Amino acid sequence: MAKAFSKEPHAKSSSRSESVSATVSANPSDLDVLAFSDMNLGEDLLKAIEKSGYDTPTPIQARMIPCLLDGRDALGQAQTGTGKTAAFALPLLKGLDPLLKAPQVLVLTPTRELAIQVAESFKVYGSHIKGLVITPIYGGSGFREQFKDLDKGAHVVVGTPGRVMDHIRRGSLDLSVLRAMVLDEADEMLKMGFIEDVEWILDQTPDDRQLALFSATLPPVIRALAAKYLNNPSEITIKGNSVTIDAIDQRYGIMRRSDKLEALLNILEAEEIEGVIIFVRTREATVELAEALQDAGHSAAPINGDLAQRQREKTIEQLKAGKIEILVATDVAARGLDVDRVSHVINYDIPFDSEAYIHRIGRTGRAGRKGSAILFVEPGERRILQSIERATAQKIAPLDLPTAEKIKQVRTTRLHRRIAIELDKMKSEDLEFFRGILSEYVEESGIDPMDVAAALLRISRECEPPAEGGKTRSYLFTESFDGRSGSREKQTYRVEIGYNHGARPGNILGAIVNESELDASHVGRIELYDDFSAVDLPFGMSPELVRLLGSIRISGRRLNLTLCTEPLPPKNSRGRGAGPGRGDFGRPGGGGFSRNSKPHWKDSPRGSDRGGRKPRDASRVTERGDYEKAPAATKIAREQPVREIKRDTGRKGKMKPSGRK
Repeated sequence: MAKAFSKEPHAKSSSRSESVSATVSANPSDLDVLAFSDMNLGEDLLKAIEKSGYDTPTPIQARMIPCLLDGRDALGQAQTGTGKTAAFALPLLKGLDPLLKAPQVLVLTPTRELAIQVAESFKVYGSHIKGLVITPIYGGSGFREQFKDLDKGAHVVVGTPGRVMDHIRRGSLDLSVLRAMVLDEADEMLKMGFIEDVEWILDQTPDDRQLALFSATLPPVIRALAAKYLNNPSEITIKGNSVTIDAIDQRYGIMRRSDKLEALLNILEAEEIEGVIIFVRTREATVELAEALQDAGHSAAPINGDLAQRQREKTIEQLKAGKIEILVATDVAARGLDVDRVSHVINYDIPFDSEAYIHRIGRTGRAGRKGSAILFVEPGERRILQSIERATAQKIAPLDLPTAEKIKQVRTTRLHRRIAIELDKMKSEDLEFFRGILSEYVEESGIDPMDVAAALLRISRECEPPAEGGKTRSYLFTESFDGRSGSREKQTYRVEIGYNHGARPGNILGAIVNESELDASHVGRIELYDDFSAVDLPFGMSPELVRLLGSIRISGRRLNLTLCTEPLPPKNSRGRGAGPGRGDFGRPGGGGFSRNSKPHWKDSPRGSDRGGRKPRDASRVTERGDYEKAPAATKIAREQPVREIKRDTGRKGKMKPSGRK
């Protein structure tokens, strides 16, 4: 049993305004920082730290880790991006008992995005601890999968207050043996109205649990919370250093994840680029995005931790030599990357750590050159953007996405340049040969030579005109797709999620429509089997669109879209039989939507699926009146950033997600 959790029990109701036993307030440059190896973290954690590419603790880690390892409560004041997640994750993992299959650590976060991030960090740092189970729980994700994860005996639970309360009340989250609890970004939870929920949860925890509270600011309410629940804590305040990056033009764009690929392709076409590094969060994403860029005609390569050192060096040399123009990288894989010709760094996935952002964009603007850094921000990530602006002491300018006119100008200029280069390279006899072919065709057909030249340009696709309506062309459909709503010609695809995984036709339909340029009329029959489903989708989808749809997750599972090449099993051959709700909403006992009919649940009153009955798992209102988004036949099941919802006092009982009409 590790020392990190040994502490005297205390009464929760007593006042602790006088309880700060040790206060550290310092600038990072003033701190003498220990090495991780000097902190008694153990071999398993040190291996994970080394694999993550870290060598020296940040100031908050240097002060907080020894404190938590000693089993003391702590009050930490530090900005996002200072490494505070590792500051509490590492010592609390050291104190875990992997053989005890019950929640031992609970971390509360204000948002779904932060809960996912913190859970992933715990998984990375605990990757060498055998049998360790980490479970994130948050609104907007189905209870079914969370029940399964908790039943496995999760050692660490990371969640948002509302969903944690739900599980405690349902009895699915047992805190009776909880050893440590963390309140992360407590000031944000205060702003979002969660403090009463946080106190209720704290009151359900054992008296002798260890508690750490982290907050960027310490308003009176947070001070009062600390005084009430922290037991003789150490207070650690780290003042962050601002970093100014003058040689780099920084811009950001707010967009949905489903819009990122097309925005990226348009930026790459409209900007004058030399070498580009695109940052994503996962190894899988490096490969998927590099392949999508290759399909769009770019010379791109992934670089991640799975690459052998020789292949990594070869890829970097190709970027230096101009043989490839784009690297798609993770933070760890890009460490030590030094290429002067990089003109652009594009943060396809926003970094959660402002220090990581500074390291990323430092790959451009080298050797006295100007550089460009572009940041893609999803709607739920604005707070991270603000943290990055504080860390860099600069306001990042909004990004003007390329217009159709801009794309046209760039294509025309590029074409003029290509023609000049080709004429310069052509030998006179080659030129005469091609002129002879054209003259012969013009003479026989009587067509204007300018029209012939225009047709040749169209064939070469060197200067394709932008689409109407001010948008650039879609990269997601081949020419065989006519784009008309409800196109009848379809192909059947297999997706790797079925009834046993908690999927319903509405989940699949909603995820497809939300994440692509398809609308509901493009989606035909959806037939569920036990372990997979069959979906009719438009004929002529491009490889990029198929890849995009295949990357969608429902209840944590990727769809992995593949074209059906064999007949589907008969409907009555499913493992547990077919019946209403197993196949479709349109026909009793059916096997999916008919190709041309609307799903029945769309036409039913109040979004019900049958007879006005509210769909199971539909959005609900908690006792606090908070709107929680849960997967249902009428809701999108793919994991998305949680949108904060406030009660519409003008219409009693009606609540509406922000941004929807």
